[in-house]
Amino acid sequence: MLKISTDKIAEVIILARDMPRGEREFDAFVSNLRDEEKFSLVALMWIGRGSFEPEELEEAIDTAASEATTPTQTYLKGSPHLADHLENGLDALGISASDAEDDLY
Repeated sequence: MLKISTDKIAEVIILARDMPRGEREFDAFVSNLRDEEKFSLVALMWIGRGSFEPEELEEAIDTAASEATTPTQTYLKGSPHLADHLENGLDALGISASDAEDDLY
């Protein structure tokens, strides 16, 4: 189970789409997340890009926790398709990213 709300994920997706213009906002938002939220965010990105299957969510979260060596915001910015990967991860888990994003606009 994800340990981050869909609203927060949607906010990260929106901020990721605004980069590099909104990079400072992105960094601030992600750095202020709790560790469990950061690990879930990384795991979700991995699922969205196909590194893990949806049913491997807990394993992906555990791996994100054990392999965290750089700030999460820096790591996530290294993925050129971050917003797409997060959306794909949500879709793979049966969660609608567009509903959450619409609520924030």
